Amino acid sequence: MVFFSKKFKRFFINLLSSFLILFSFESITHAEFNQLTPCKDSPAFQKRLTNSIKKLDNRLKLYQENTTEYKNIQKEIASTKSRFEKYSDSSLLCGKEGLPRIIATGQWNHVNEFVLPGLLFLYITGWIGWVGRKYLKYAANSENSFDNEIIINVPVALSIMNSGFLWPVEAYKELINGDLLADEDNVTISPR
Repeated sequence: MVFFSKKFKRFFINLLSSFLILFSFESITHAEFNQLTPCKDSPAFQKRLTNSIKKLDNRLKLYQENTTEYKNIQKEIASTKSRFEKYSDSSLLCGKEGLPRIIATGQWNHVNEFVLPGLLFLYITGWIGWVGRKYLKYAANSENSFDNEIIINVPVALSIMNSGFLWPVEAYKELINGDLLADEDNVTISPR
């Protein structure tokens, strides 16, 4: 009894070998960040904050107190203070010029700087691709396939977009069922 197709076995072996290669090598270098300091302790970072606030205060003096421009600049001052406060409260490191750095070395104490936004990016791009694929499948099976591909059927597209948030689960189901990957006969290969 065959549980998995040939394509799934090959995909699984490639995935497993990729993980083994990725996690089997010991890290050769351990980066040290001697020139970086925590943002809350960086004098250049504090100087950037005071300069930013000073520029906004100078702009604020140009307007009368109850005007919309005055209120907008006050909101901008509050958001600038809030942004600098978030940077200083986090574990971000700043360079000599006072700008925060993203450490993408795989160290667990800096995981929130790169890995989590990276995973969120992959999830969103996967969602966009999955929804687009699903809409093209709908358009191909509809009565006016060419028209539905060029002129987007908005109600159908919105329903597909709303159902696409669980795309990893749906992709896994299609992979198990053998619907995700195309047969080798359907894949064109350029002659060499």
